[in-house]
Amino acid sequence: MSTRGTGALVGVAAGALTLAVAEIGAALFARGGLEGGTASPLVAVAGAFIDRTPPWLKDFAISTFGANDKLALVIGMGLVLTGLCALIGMLGARPTKRRRRGEADRRNHNFAWGLGAFALVGVVGVLAVASRPNFAWPDTLPTIVGTVVGLVTLDRLWARLAAADAAPDAVPTPMGSGAASRRAVLGWAGGLTVVGALGIIAGRTLSRAGEVVEAARAQLGRLRVARPVTVPDGASQGVPGQTSYITPADTFYRIDTAISVPQVDPQTWRLRVTGMVDREVEMTFQDILDEELVEALVTLTCVSNYVGGNLAGNAVWTGLPVREVLARAGVQEGADMVLSTSVDGFTAGTPLEAMTDDRNALLAVAQNGEALLAEHGFPVRLVVPGLYGYVSATKWVTELKVTRFDQDEGYWTPRGWSARGPIKTASRIDVPRVGERLNAGEVVIAGVAWAQHRGIDRVEVRIGDGDWQEATLAEEPTIDSWRQWMLTWDAEPGEYAVSVRATDGTGEVQTDERALPAPDGASGWHTVTVMVEGA
Repeated sequence: MSTRGTGALVGVAAGALTLAVAEIGAALFARGGLEGGTASPLVAVAGAFIDRTPPWLKDFAISTFGANDKLALVIGMGLVLTGLCALIGMLGARPTKRRRRGEADRRNHNFAWGLGAFALVGVVGVLAVASRPNFAWPDTLPTIVGTVVGLVTLDRLWARLAAADAAPDAVPTPMGSGAASRRAVLGWAGGLTVVGALGIIAGRTLSRAGEVVEAARAQLGRLRVARPVTVPDGASQGVPGQTSYITPADTFYRIDTAISVPQVDPQTWRLRVTGMVDREVEMTFQDILDEELVEALVTLTCVSNYVGGNLAGNAVWTGLPVREVLARAGVQEGADMVLSTSVDGFTAGTPLEAMTDDRNALLAVAQNGEALLAEHGFPVRLVVPGLYGYVSATKWVTELKVTRFDQDEGYWTPRGWSARGPIKTASRIDVPRVGERLNAGEVVIAGVAWAQHRGIDRVEVRIGDGDWQEATLAEEPTIDSWRQWMLTWDAEPGEYAVSVRATDGTGEVQTDERALPAPDGASGWHTVTVMVEGA
């Protein structure tokens, strides 16, 4: 391999060791149940990137990668960092034309430039860590120590490579001293790269916070519920391929700003009610469990959901009504918003009315009868019907601040999204799928429709240029969850565009006006094109 190629591998090895030391240190330094979420440079840089993501890029990432958007970001970061380290490695390995006398076998002037560039990358990591919520200066130590290790690695391997290149090529064989030394550098660089990669994996899995959370979830047991929910059989039409009425927790969509899922110990978790209240309230997890809990059927929807998208899910949520907690605190006159804060610093601004009216806005502790999964907010999250999740569904919630919209704003509002986020009426065709080839004859068209806290009164389907036909609706146990629908079609051969629209409980018909998710949710009729073939 050439000198530059070897130098590139040296740079990658130094970067891998830097991250390995930093990630292992971050796991050991984990504070507040965040499993290295503050001290980890990988998580910090990714979080800083998300904080600065414009709406159009957020939409692109979610529409392209869905719930894997964070994995795509991490992979992209890894590729960029690997390339950057390789370039730095090549810079330091490139010999200069003039070397100082007596140092020809050790260094060249590009060493300093390369070390400076690598140190600058480390400074970026430190600044990213310092920018995260709940930051404390000890959180920077893992990244600083990791950067020093990387710098030492670069210096030593570059010196070996320079010595190999400067050695007289006296032996006219491939195994001459220069070739052998360069091969040794390659061996060291390759080995350290592997060690670094293993160290990064170890750092991301070292913390035992996840074990604590799983143990706490297992101990939660059956909750005492004052008003349990029973889902009637008629809520499900049983059409193959149609979205199930209840979404299992392990397949429920996940969209949030947390790169690393917070692992929160319920023993140390606290919820504080602050702001424009007569008295501040603080509750433990056990305090909530000791209350009279209720169950509610609620469909959650992400504002980034495109027309016909799958970023929506329906579940039975168990928790304490938020209005009861706010009543204890005593909401002061003039307040119109509740700013909820997550353990990872995310905030959401929810209209106070949605927290205090008769809807089942909950401090939820369970989903579908089982303790929340960590990725869905364990130990406690917010569930508020009728609003998109970015203004209402804060996971790992730790604070409810009663305030005003003209004084505070949630995380996404200054980034171009609307402040209040009411959900738009939507409907979706689940079967048949886009581009599906069907046999002529009886075809079932089916899907779901939602208009949380308004309900669905009618769903209509149009096939080709025909008239709108009213679909058969399943039972509607609550206006806060979606409703299944189906229509039987006597299909004849040909190509058809099938569209659906819904009418909500107020009588408003779903608009056909197409709108992208930003700034307040997508709109338009979902349409699929199918081909019907002769029997």
